[in-house]
Amino acid sequence: MAVEREGAITFKNNPVTLIGEEVKVGDTAKDFTVLAQGLQPYSLNDGKGKVRLISVVPSIDTGVCEAQTRRFNEEAAKLDGVEVLTVSVDLPFAQARWCGAEGIENVKMLSDHRDLSFGEAFGVAIKQLRLLARAIFVLDADNKVTYVEYVSEATNHPDYDKAIAAAKEAAK
Repeated sequence: MAVEREGAITFKNNPVTLIGEEVKVGDTAKDFTVLAQGLQPYSLNDGKGKVRLISVVPSIDTGVCEAQTRRFNEEAAKLDGVEVLTVSVDLPFAQARWCGAEGIENVKMLSDHRDLSFGEAFGVAIKQLRLLARAIFVLDADNKVTYVEYVSEATNHPDYDKAIAAAKEAAK
């Protein structure tokens, strides 16, 4: 059974339970399988050898999630050697529709809807809502975690500048 962490974050100021162990800097990332927009599986090893900034959002159809994805889409064009991923539980079709309507082309959208595999591996699956908590992870080319931010209130923005700086540092 997966580890549950009660009250680790809040969602609209209400404590929620996260499923999965907290990821820490220095950890080797756990494997996961999510779906890319063409419904093909994407796992941790599909990005091995690349630095990855993983932006986790509850749902692409909310204001903060939209802003977060737009910001990392803009930054992705300037981040040499860094692959930027956005993970949510939105269906791949909804992600593709939103990206097309918003002109989002620099981030890879991934859906954890099917299994919550990513959510459990990275400790961001919200038990009560079947959504993912807002978080940022940076992985180096060997899948070592170099940066972690679990946003304490899921409706708040992450620290974009720190995450971008961490991705640049990992890509050196």
